[in-house]
Amino acid sequence: MSEIAQRITVEDVRKQALPLGTRVFAGDAQMQRPVSWTTVVYPEDNIASKGLQSGEMVLVAPLDTSRKLSDVDIVRWASDHGGAAVVLSDIPSPGAIAEANAYTIPVMALPAGSRIRVVEKAVVSLLVDHKGQIERRGMQIYRQLTQISSRNEGMPELIGAMARLTNKSVVIQDKRLQILCSSVQPQFVAMWDEIEAFLRKQDNLPLDYQDRMRVSEVENPVLLQSLPSVGLARFVAPVITRDIGRGYLSIIGRDIELDDIDMLVVEHGAAACALEMAKAKAISDTEKRLRGAFLDRLLMGDVNTQEAVRQGERFEHDMLRPHMAIVVAWQGEKTPSLRRLETIINSVVASQHADALVWQREKENEVLVFHAVDERDPVGASMKLARNFVIEVNRQFPSARVVLGLGQPTRDLAGWRVSYRDGRQALELAARLQTPDPLYIGDLGVYQLILSLSERDKLLAFCETTLGTLLDYDKRQQADLIKTLEAFFACHGNLSQTADKLIVHRNTLLYRINRINEIAQIDLNRPEIRLAFHLALTIRRLLAHT
Repeated sequence: MSEIAQRITVEDVRKQALPLGTRVFAGDAQMQRPVSWTTVVYPEDNIASKGLQSGEMVLVAPLDTSRKLSDVDIVRWASDHGGAAVVLSDIPSPGAIAEANAYTIPVMALPAGSRIRVVEKAVVSLLVDHKGQIERRGMQIYRQLTQISSRNEGMPELIGAMARLTNKSVVIQDKRLQILCSSVQPQFVAMWDEIEAFLRKQDNLPLDYQDRMRVSEVENPVLLQSLPSVGLARFVAPVITRDIGRGYLSIIGRDIELDDIDMLVVEHGAAACALEMAKAKAISDTEKRLRGAFLDRLLMGDVNTQEAVRQGERFEHDMLRPHMAIVVAWQGEKTPSLRRLETIINSVVASQHADALVWQREKENEVLVFHAVDERDPVGASMKLARNFVIEVNRQFPSARVVLGLGQPTRDLAGWRVSYRDGRQALELAARLQTPDPLYIGDLGVYQLILSLSERDKLLAFCETTLGTLLDYDKRQQADLIKTLEAFFACHGNLSQTADKLIVHRNTLLYRINRINEIAQIDLNRPEIRLAFHLALTIRRLLAHT
């Protein structure tokens, strides 16, 4: 007997030689028993006179119920002679399972349609040619996983098949490391929150995989990585479509139990997941185009209520709820793509479980969101969602800027056009003011009044009279009094919030406020003074971008 053959266990045979889909019914704790050889039992055999060496795996052909030989008899016989395990062609009877548990011997059942001679050949190949069998097994795994995808059984079935093949936990994540699907082994349930937290952090990805645009160039398709929980590790592979990383597949288990088959499953499973992701993306893109075409027609007034409700049902969206338009666009010359902005917005909508329709309007160079709002606080709910858009953009692209405008809430479909028009107007004003804060059309009365005034010289003179001394002081002393005043009004006169916004001590802020009062010879505690200076700052910002 070769040294390699002596190291082959029942679990090795299950994973590397038995047909994919073979199930374990008894003796889980004995799966590490060594396998020395294999023998086949047929219905006509007289097992009392049949020889069996210690460590042999017993393969059982389909039993003929008309004969006296039963699966219970075979389990007893195998156990009495030191057999490593019993592999049945049929589902074991309750008696056989009970007998196996009593004798502590593994009992498995082959999937329907398995040919016992082919199974025997695969087991013998593993015992005498381990490396060759591993390669053949890899092809079997790849074929099974891609067949699942071709049958449109979905990502959960893919992940489940990999979990069954490996007896390990399996996780598929998207490019943002959000977990799309997972299968968790019972022994890891208590620590799974900690494992998920580790998997979701970009910095915890192997360094070779952190650049999605170059991950296809990495020499090793699968990497082994230790996890924070003692004794745990994962095989991880990128999911690649069109040479770009679209996600990550991990198989997680005890570090001493991860083996060549687990590595093969990760490698071929990542390829199968890539097919599934590409298919899902194609479907998603088609749905986006159809939804965008419908919503464009809606904005043109070319859709009646009945059709809108019917189309909304296809999108699983209630078109009859009150809605608000949120218009979002990049600001500046060098910006990420509009498609990227749409992806960010969709991710926020999904994470916030917001009821919203999102579509990219290429000609207008904007992303338009119609948010089904909370009737109790429609503006507050949409403003919160819009601020979350800004937060996520800043997180992913710290140097990029977006502008956002919100229209009035509307209770009927005819009002969607008006809400969009108002949102677009608010967006344009946000761009002129170069403010990252979402602007709601209902809050912009003073801005609209200023823009309607035609006497620009008088507006400039008002600014100069009101702010001139502070502007001169800032220029001479390289001070920040104007910036301080803008933050003061942005925080509605709240000194603590203003100090936080400016990242200064509260005493420093009080000193600056006193200097503003001294230099401009004013008292900011007087309401009419506050109004004049707030208005002057607003005019200054508007005129600077007109």
